[in-house]
Amino acid sequence: MSFDQTVLVVGAGSIGRRHLANLRKLCPASRIVVLCRPESADDTLLTLGADHVVASLAAALDERPHIAVIANPAPLHVSVAQQMADIGCHLLVEKPFSDRIDGVDRLIDTCDAKGLVLMVGYNLRFFPSLQEMASLIANDAVGRVLHVSAEVAQYLPDWRPNSDYRQGVTAQSKLGGGALLELSHEIDIALWMGGAIVEVAASLDRVGDLEIDTDDCVDLLLKFESGARGSIHMDLLQRVPVRRCRVVGTTGTLEWDGIADRLRCGLSSEGFVDVATRRLADRNDMYINEVAHFLFCVANGLKPVTDGQAAKRVLMTIVAARASAASGCMPMRNQ
Repeated sequence: MSFDQTVLVVGAGSIGRRHLANLRKLCPASRIVVLCRPESADDTLLTLGADHVVASLAAALDERPHIAVIANPAPLHVSVAQQMADIGCHLLVEKPFSDRIDGVDRLIDTCDAKGLVLMVGYNLRFFPSLQEMASLIANDAVGRVLHVSAEVAQYLPDWRPNSDYRQGVTAQSKLGGGALLELSHEIDIALWMGGAIVEVAASLDRVGDLEIDTDDCVDLLLKFESGARGSIHMDLLQRVPVRRCRVVGTTGTLEWDGIADRLRCGLSSEGFVDVATRRLADRNDMYINEVAHFLFCVANGLKPVTDGQAAKRVLMTIVAARASAASGCMPMRNQ
């Protein structure tokens, strides 16, 4: 793909740097500008492919980028993206879309009115074995979906062992951290596999010993528009990483293991058999394919797989989960 226009990357954290390096591979002729705090600017950004680094949004707007990757903390996503959309910039916004619903509709409406591509970075949509699971469900391989369950967990200090987890986004509520927001991929997966969610009951807690000020353990109970039920567990506590999804249908069951990169199907009491899928040789391929999809949509005026409305549905589920958790639950009666 040939792309020679100005590209802006907002944020120089781990995901911003990943996108920078991948954009340089995919867009060798582009001028790539990075917007970040002065203390985050270092020579590594130039090594990864940046042509120029700026420290203010005004300077970034002056660059008149054709596309922007918004990879700063979630509470800042919508406000920065809106200013970029106002000047006609196509947008790839990192997940989650935001930490609140405020401003989301205006941003979506602006992009629609201007014919701009708005995509939110739920990169697991580009995991081949998970794509195969969705394809099998769409083609009724296990019949009508009855139940969708998903689980994701990993001990937060192990995410980035060379940095202090307490200083990272995930540990701080003011930066949009916590399990519910940071691990919202699983909500997107549930919507992908099960369709629209109409009811949510939630428990959000801080039950571990991590030095964070936000939730480290989340449990959701879901009801889908189809009548199917679902559940999601997320935590920042488990020492052995887990990422899996199970879909029960009227004629069979599918099980996806994202850590092992394996998909299994069970159609009878004889048990599960492996489903042949393309394996990921490198986890970065998901991010490469995500950005390539975004650029293809920009070049061809197409709607991305995770457009603003799809990401809004994830965020609405998060909002509903927070409301459910805040309302509390009835105590169990002694029997």
